[in-house]
Amino acid sequence: MLFAVRMEVSIPDTLDPELRATLVSEEREYCQALQRQGKWLHIWRIVGKYSNLSIFDVDDNDELHQILWGLPLFQHLTITVEPLAVHPSELTVT
Repeated sequence: MLFAVRMEVSIPDTLDPELRATLVSEEREYCQALQRQGKWLHIWRIVGKYSNLSIFDVDDNDELHQILWGLPLFQHLTITVEPLAVHPSELTVT
């Protein structure tokens, strides 16, 4: 199942800088591991914001839920999830 997921990041200015650096590093590692597994297909920055638009390919809603809850920055994210379906005008549709 494909999902478009938008993540808005709001790390408080009061967070310890070392903890912030650790969380950001762990988030990158987690994201890249999921990309290698083929679960996190794409990640794009939203220009001018600390946010991203990502495409996930997972087995079901529960798997996406577990992935998102596992994000090291989860408590600092506002997440919007939209399920995707193939559009009939897509060139790859046969």
